[in-house]
Amino acid sequence: MHSRRQFLRTSAGGLLIAGAAWTNTPAFAAAAKRGLSTLPAGTLETATLDALTGKVPLIKRSYRPPNFETPLRYFNNVITPNNAFFVRYHLSQIPDVDASTWRLGIGGDAVDNPYELTLDQLMHEFEQVELVAVCQCAGNRRGLSQPHVAGVQWGYGAMGNAKWKGVRLRDILNRAGVTKTALEVVADGADTGPLEQTPDFSKSLPIWKALDENALIAYAMNDAPLPHWNGFPARLVVPGWTGTYWLKHLTSLNVVTQPYKNFWMSTAYRIPKDKFALVDRFVSQETETNTPVTEVVVNSLITNVRDGQRVRLGQPVTFNGIAWDAGYGISGVEVSVDDGKTWRTAELGEFHGRFSFRPFRYVFKPPRKGEYTILAKAINRIGASQTFEAIFNPAGYHHNVVHRLGLRVV
Repeated sequence: MHSRRQFLRTSAGGLLIAGAAWTNTPAFAAAAKRGLSTLPAGTLETATLDALTGKVPLIKRSYRPPNFETPLRYFNNVITPNNAFFVRYHLSQIPDVDASTWRLGIGGDAVDNPYELTLDQLMHEFEQVELVAVCQCAGNRRGLSQPHVAGVQWGYGAMGNAKWKGVRLRDILNRAGVTKTALEVVADGADTGPLEQTPDFSKSLPIWKALDENALIAYAMNDAPLPHWNGFPARLVVPGWTGTYWLKHLTSLNVVTQPYKNFWMSTAYRIPKDKFALVDRFVSQETETNTPVTEVVVNSLITNVRDGQRVRLGQPVTFNGIAWDAGYGISGVEVSVDDGKTWRTAELGEFHGRFSFRPFRYVFKPPRKGEYTILAKAINRIGASQTFEAIFNPAGYHHNVVHRLGLRVV
């Protein structure tokens, strides 16, 4: 385990430094002036770097259930390493699944021929597919929400980008004979709660999304078997949609004719209706006042420069970062070095697929000594961009406020 001091030195953007004492410093005042939200004091007091089995030290947000986020430096590469990929669970009983006895049941009242699959059948009886996609918790950056809201106080790292390999979900479902009355597909995993009364974590997808060619059942991640903490032996991959639908340790799929109701569909992961400009809707789960979270909102992040970093006059500064969205495609990233008064176009890096992180870089040569406020914002191909203030919602979902950094030139 790393010490709290080590954590503070290495956490996202240098923002989380010095806890309560930090809030009394001129640097804190400068950060607040730039509009940087801070994490709650309780989060600062308890956050440490800690390593789960098979993982490098990650930022621990809770231990039971395990919730660990990826430190910012790992996003300097487009692909997030398996051993640094964030970990997100709602339930604390997470079994070590035996691949030789694992079975996936496919059934429900909207299929003609229920059946079971072994892992070997999954890997050899269907067309194999690979794609690169971002998996991001809907509550990523919740800890930056103002006012603060309940839930895991994530910073910037409740996300990761990987090459997933598996089988199209629609191929698995179609073998069972999906009927015309199918409305949703309910997925369940092997993890359970500590008490019998704890709501099981199961989620549904609208049938049109489940039959999309990009929705997968993945068994490999970055050319290796799925890590235990990321869903071994098989998980759902739903590119463009938030991680709540990417069920881990998958055990069953049921195609149903009625809207699926449980705590995780009817109460959690919902946002006020019409508050976000989202394209994908989950109509069968909407109410008059709220709707389920669906697609990832457009976002970006500078990954290689810390907030408050000092550089020497005459030294060019390269800002590297990543941008991503729900799969419409990043059309551009703009960078401002004067707190948003003017904007310049950043250079986009290699394209790894429309669901992947898209790298960008911008080189800035400061003309004089002093303080600079650096901003970066992404725009996608349907014209959506990031916000300058968070769209407040009770659970802190979809935080995509423009990333701001302070730069000191000496």
